[in-house]
Amino acid sequence: MEFTEENFRKLAAENQQLRQRIDWLLRKLFGKSSEKLTPGQLCFDLGENGVTPDAPEAPLEADEVLHAHPVRKRGKRIELPADLPVVEERLIPEEVQAEPEAYRQISEEVFEQLDIIPAQCFKRRIIRPKFVRIDDRSLPPVIAPAPKRIIENSIASSGLLLYLVCAKYIEHLPLYRLEQSLKRQFGVFIDRKLMSGWMYRLAQMLAMIYEALRDELRSSGYLQVDETPVRYLNPGTGKCGQGYLWVYNSPKGSVLFEWHTGRKGDCMKKMLLDFSGFVQHDGYVAYGSFRRKHQKEESIVAAGCMAHMRRNFHEAQEDSETARLILNEIAKLYQVEARLRENPKLDRRQNRQQESVPVLESIKATLLKVKGSHLPKSLTGQAIDYALARWEQLVIYTEHAELEIDNNLVENAIRPTAVGKKNWLFFGSAEAGQTSAIFYSLIGSCKALGLIPEEYLRAVCEALAGMTNQTAKDWTPAAWKARRQAQGA
Repeated sequence: MEFTEENFRKLAAENQQLRQRIDWLLRKLFGKSSEKLTPGQLCFDLGENGVTPDAPEAPLEADEVLHAHPVRKRGKRIELPADLPVVEERLIPEEVQAEPEAYRQISEEVFEQLDIIPAQCFKRRIIRPKFVRIDDRSLPPVIAPAPKRIIENSIASSGLLLYLVCAKYIEHLPLYRLEQSLKRQFGVFIDRKLMSGWMYRLAQMLAMIYEALRDELRSSGYLQVDETPVRYLNPGTGKCGQGYLWVYNSPKGSVLFEWHTGRKGDCMKKMLLDFSGFVQHDGYVAYGSFRRKHQKEESIVAAGCMAHMRRNFHEAQEDSETARLILNEIAKLYQVEARLRENPKLDRRQNRQQESVPVLESIKATLLKVKGSHLPKSLTGQAIDYALARWEQLVIYTEHAELEIDNNLVENAIRPTAVGKKNWLFFGSAEAGQTSAIFYSLIGSCKALGLIPEEYLRAVCEALAGMTNQTAKDWTPAAWKARRQAQGA
């Protein structure tokens, strides 16, 4: 290559981009995962309203440095529920036991411990005596009807099924660990393939509640959407395939997982084909292609995610002063949102118009001003392009009080699957993904609504044998919670 000034500039620019990518990879591998700003960053260019970092403390004297000990943080005190059962144990001295009439109690000392009785495994034997009439032997014998079982001709009771579901989808234990745990604790061996079959059959019965949950979300008028990759066994290929759990969250509480082996826009058909309302997402191109292909009369209004925009500038903060400036401006937006969450009675739209809109206008003006001074492929250049290309979607939340500033609620709903993937690694087959999607949907909705998943699933299992497609809508987590509240439970 001929050494010219132009070639030198190109090489310098390429070198800078490569250094930025290496720095970004090193931060991803070895750096802190938190995106919080330091006090120094917060006070950067915030003016009078900025956050002033704490003044540096006076240096310690030599003796203080030599003899200083680290301050140990005290653990949080355990708060026990008020309705927790109490078992009292009174310890009487041997002298008093020998001569109780010779002693009078003057006081007592009491301390408490938290104790646990290990789980028990037992056989439930159902006995149905058969009777005949003594005075008329011509009548047929009578016997009590057999109770309905969730899985016909199976040894699995509702209690065992509930234990397995909670262990796998709440505590994230893979079935092979459950197989070992049952053998170790209770001496009972249940093959994990059999447990997997039980999970599949139970999920098929819960599918009618799952579809009723879908109808609830579709009628909400506002969905947050995201997807997360999950591997699955793909027989015949010698390797795992790549599938996705698509997650739909309603900020009102419920969440629904869908399993697909791909990530194309058509995966959203069942949920969004005739949906009308707001759909908030991270800007993945499949959402836009779906809207262009299937949307009717602007029935779907796209909303952006400020957290994704912020993440781009956070990754570029070592690259430029512009990125650090934008981060501090975005911090002001989240301060407004924090105050609105703390004061639910405030008018969200009015406060956003008065406080957030001027900040957003300042951010946009800055981005337009500095856009030409950053290389398009640099971290800052990419962050600017992302923000400006989706600007209308990012700021639409200021016009509608029901919208959130970001997609974090749906990302929170995804987190349990991320923990699970570290334990069970992959789905056993492409078909097994939907089984997990059903359980994650019901359990995730319970958590979002403040319900205890075990209580809800126990009630559902008891009613499942007599449930129909028509009555399933009364057994979604939201409907069950409303019914309990109406009954004063």
